[in-house]
Amino acid sequence: MILNKFYVDDVIKNALLEDVNYVDQATAFVIPETSVSTARFLAKADGVLAGLEVALRVFELLDASVTAEVMKHDGDALQKGDVIATLTGPTRALLQGERTALNLLQHMSGVATATNRAVKLTAGTGASIADTRKTLPGLRALEKYAVMMGGGRNHRFNLSDAAMLKDNHIDAGGGITKTVGVLREKLGHTVKIEVETRNMDEVKEAVAVGADIIMLDNMTADQMREATAYIAGRALTEASGNITLENLAEKAKSGVDIISMGALTHSVTALDISMKIK
Repeated sequence: MILNKFYVDDVIKNALLEDVNYVDQATAFVIPETSVSTARFLAKADGVLAGLEVALRVFELLDASVTAEVMKHDGDALQKGDVIATLTGPTRALLQGERTALNLLQHMSGVATATNRAVKLTAGTGASIADTRKTLPGLRALEKYAVMMGGGRNHRFNLSDAAMLKDNHIDAGGGITKTVGVLREKLGHTVKIEVETRNMDEVKEAVAVGADIIMLDNMTADQMREATAYIAGRALTEASGNITLENLAEKAKSGVDIISMGALTHSVTALDISMKIK
């Protein structure tokens, strides 16, 4: 797992505390403490897997004696009916961890599946698919990891990673030239500057001040073609806003380097995965 395990464990523990609270009334009173069972994760729809190690960690935290046989790995394509993994261990632990594990696994696999769909639509164009900061609070790293498993790339993780001047920064700060100038006096040498632009006048101004990345916000494919032709490699170009699966391929052909999509995380549909005890 490339994710920080301390972070993953904190997410899981908070979720388990929310779900189990102080007692699992059905499991505690119905299932003997000595009961041992085998369960399996089963794909009930086609998609891309992400979050399996996170899901398995749920059971490890509940009971270290739970073991798993893994058939599929993160990033693998899933077909309906595929067995993803088989778990064996105390029945109480399997039942208590089921919902938390599935919530994380289904959501992360949904993100990976949506990302993979977008990546396929842009194949051969030179544009990469990236996520945004439109993530569920507390789950950003999990969701961005899932984007990677779907073949996408990560935008900045937080406000400290890069200096992005969005429309409100520019309007409140006195324009592109002024805000970039103020930034350059303060920023460290490793921090890049991205400027959001809404029209060709702003694109030209962003090029003139030497922005590292120029975002083309809510532009049509024709406007994007004009902008990328003018920028001509003097900055990385990013398309964002009003990007859908229906217009994605057309916009990817405009020559932009990056297409960022909030929909990969903020409105994704969970992939249908079940856990069944044999």
